[in-house]
Amino acid sequence: MRSDQRRLISRRDNPFFETGDAHLFLARRGREVVGRIAAVDNPAYDAHHGGRQGFFGLFDCIDDVEVARALFSAAAKWLRERGHSRLLGPVNFTTNEECGILVEGFDQPPAVLMPYTPPYYPNLLEACGLASAVELLAWEIGVDNLAEAPRAQRLARYAARIEGLRVRSVDFRDFDAETARLRTLYNTAWKDNWGFCPATEREFAATAQLMRRVARPELLLIAEVHGVPAGFSLVLPDIAPALRAAGGRMHTWGLPIGLVKYWRAARRVGRTRVVATGVLPEYRSRGLDTLLHRELAKAARKLGCSTAEVSWVLAGNEPANRAVAMLGGRVSKRYALYERNL
Repeated sequence: MRSDQRRLISRRDNPFFETGDAHLFLARRGREVVGRIAAVDNPAYDAHHGGRQGFFGLFDCIDDVEVARALFSAAAKWLRERGHSRLLGPVNFTTNEECGILVEGFDQPPAVLMPYTPPYYPNLLEACGLASAVELLAWEIGVDNLAEAPRAQRLARYAARIEGLRVRSVDFRDFDAETARLRTLYNTAWKDNWGFCPATEREFAATAQLMRRVARPELLLIAEVHGVPAGFSLVLPDIAPALRAAGGRMHTWGLPIGLVKYWRAARRVGRTRVVATGVLPEYRSRGLDTLLHRELAKAARKLGCSTAEVSWVLAGNEPANRAVAMLGGRVSKRYALYERNL
């Protein structure tokens, strides 16, 4: 929604600006705006990974190499002045938010909180000296496969043998405490993943509040062992079609025109998006992630959802991709992050 985009770039409302910085650029021809880009400085990422990695985000541009080069030149200059030697993106503004450009799957609609970009972007970025650095995959899988596939059943039974294991839904009545538990799980389970950036308390809380507006508690699961959180899975109803129907605004001239269109479309949502799953290191390779997915699939079926998008998964994450493929998933979209020296 437009209001969410305003909050994203607001230094008052976006907790990212408490630790990081970004400079926003517009490209104009006469009175016409023809492009935009954000140069992003994220000290939290540098502290976790080492080095001085600069990012670009919020990239949008007409199909014109001259405009794109001017945008990247401005962003590169700002980042060089802050000691960065590499440029990577698009990232808005951390890898915990939307990132990447679409390189395959333009005939497929984007899922909620996933980007959609024009087909000419890869050529445009390459003409500006950027090269593909990382490929991200979106998988489409039938909910029945997640719930009933023999492999899923076998691994779920294996996980169920963990002594003291309990899988439960997030309790919205205790939302702040649940958010804190999820943040601890996320930062611990994902800390060794490519591109991981630890989420601060306020950053994670802001994201949780955004998701809460559309989330269903039965699709947000926490696995506990003897009462201690051991894993989680976050799944959202894919309300992207409803957001498109609203046209980016819930109200126009004071009338809830977008809201009415949103709710009409939201009633027809038939798929989900698996946003993130994480298991603490000591419980990996014990089927706990599969057990979480099976329980989520059962809940999704009750809500009338028949398919799920698992996104994004690093193309180089062979165990995760192999597991989804063995459950009957297929790659539906490919995204890429691009980089170049500064």
